[in-house]
Amino acid sequence: MSHQYGAPWHNQPPPPRSNTGLSVVWALVPLFTCGMGTFLIMTHAARKLRSPLHALAAVLYGLGIGVFIVAIAAYDNTDLIPGWLNGIMMVGLFGSMFGGLGHALIIRGSVFQQNPHPMVYGAPPMQAVPYPTAPTIASNAHQPVVRPQPQPQMLQPQMHHAPSTPTQRQHPTKGWLGPYRLIGELGKGGQGTVHLALTPQGQKVAIKVLHQHLTGDQMVRDRFLREVEATRKVATFSTARVLDVNINDDQAYIVSEFVDGISLEQLVREQGPRNEDGLTRLALATAGALAAIHRAGVVHRDFKPANVLIGADGPRVIDFGIARALNQVTATSGSIMGTPAYMSPEQLAGGNIGPETDVFSWAATMIFAASGRAAFGEDTIPAILNRVINQHPDLSALPQSLRPLASECLDKQPGNRPTAADIMLRIVQ
Repeated sequence: MSHQYGAPWHNQPPPPRSNTGLSVVWALVPLFTCGMGTFLIMTHAARKLRSPLHALAAVLYGLGIGVFIVAIAAYDNTDLIPGWLNGIMMVGLFGSMFGGLGHALIIRGSVFQQNPHPMVYGAPPMQAVPYPTAPTIASNAHQPVVRPQPQPQMLQPQMHHAPSTPTQRQHPTKGWLGPYRLIGELGKGGQGTVHLALTPQGQKVAIKVLHQHLTGDQMVRDRFLREVEATRKVATFSTARVLDVNINDDQAYIVSEFVDGISLEQLVREQGPRNEDGLTRLALATAGALAAIHRAGVVHRDFKPANVLIGADGPRVIDFGIARALNQVTATSGSIMGTPAYMSPEQLAGGNIGPETDVFSWAATMIFAASGRAAFGEDTIPAILNRVINQHPDLSALPQSLRPLASECLDKQPGNRPTAADIMLRIVQ
């Protein structure tokens, strides 16, 4: 009689495996889509696990998002939405976004566990046994496989490049990353952490260490490298040059020219809105940067005040093309990546993203620089989304010479917007 469990190791079926990278991306769908995709991933989980409770959860998440969408469509002005309905909308949206995120993170191991030898009902769980042909260790049949490799340490000093001390290992902003010596942290964001570092020649550079969206898939790594390498073709007169890019199984980082300055967002917050001359110079320089980026076949996708650095030699645009590279890596072409207050209507709707999206974000950024306020508000995400899709922002803070141009850039239809090169010509005429 054959035994499903307790068989000798040479007859034992391979232990279950889990696709960790894909499961993380799947679990983050509620966050990437502002809760809109939660119903879909929970439906997939219910079908994969054959769970009535997960099916019920999918229906509840769908109802929450449905109430939000119906309410937004029914009221052109968010001020007219009754208080009780607005409360239900908030519960539906944030419940689907953050509740779905937590739910997905909890069950992702079960959803993505691949076991070609299903367990017989009532049988005891599989015990860990030696299996010489697969480098995995399984604790039981319900747990995802853990590969016997050390946990990735993005910022761990690398002994083959330079010696390190115990003190350095305790501080992630110090040590070595490849050939680069980390000397400080410049900031953190949704894509990763930015560090100040020194090259072997002693030149200061900025290194963005990306969050662990990546897997060991060679095709994924190659696609990411192609996307980032495209950004190195951009003319550098108003951008921070991309100097190096590295990706392996555990980490990915992008090395850029270090711009000694502060972001436009910080500058306006601390010193107030720009005057007419300063705003015109800013508008011309950033439009020129976008024109160069677009000419190289790259779309920024996340143009905003935080991605415009004001250096001693003028404004520089940073992080261009990184959003698309991440989008390619995570294989979530329908996900929403960016900052809602500076995203275009087609970006929010998951439509085709082209240079017109950057033009829309550029105009919203100029309004912030002129007024100190986000063009579409800084309150709740549903209210911001509604204004981006249905309303036109106040342009009164802009100089009279820029108002008609900004209005065209903020047109809800991408085809009606001018190009970045057109913006430059309109400003200087």
